[in-house]
Amino acid sequence: MSSSGDWVSTSMPYLTPRERGRSDAWGTEAAAQGRRGTQRIVQAGEVPAPREVAELLGVAEGEVVVVRRRVIELDGEPNEMTDTYYPVEIARGTPLAATGKIRGGAVTLLAALGHTGVVVREDVAARMPSEEEQAVLRTGVAEPVLRLARVTLDGEGRPIQADLMTMPAARQRLRYEIRIG
Repeated sequence: MSSSGDWVSTSMPYLTPRERGRSDAWGTEAAAQGRRGTQRIVQAGEVPAPREVAELLGVAEGEVVVVRRRVIELDGEPNEMTDTYYPVEIARGTPLAATGKIRGGAVTLLAALGHTGVVVREDVAARMPSEEEQAVLRTGVAEPVLRLARVTLDGEGRPIQADLMTMPAARQRLRYEIRIG
């Protein structure tokens, strides 16, 4: 956490599979800061791919994909809305397509299914929230949000997961560390 009380997050814990029996990365990260991180899965199942998701996953717009829609909470307050999408051939019939919690998180399950991310691409933009985002995230009318779009590729360059995350900008700070050499 930064000195101003804003939440500081890094992507790395969310990209690597967890050891067997460990809780999800969000709960662990929040607990390390002395806080409580939870999530509510509000929808899961097959949907037609919206244009942005189709581009990220390399499928045709409208092609069937699997989505998990979640509201991520910090100390009982909404901190982020996250829609995670998977190619249907990876996720159909798995816990990724259901509303139940996945022990260790989705990345751990993907690895168990033989799909490990090797390359991750993230784009972050600021914008004004939709009415739905304002209501869910409990933001003011003039409070911007950050939109992070992430795609995870396997060792052969195939997309295995796409995330669209929306966060109140005033409550976030994203941290990126790059190791060279």
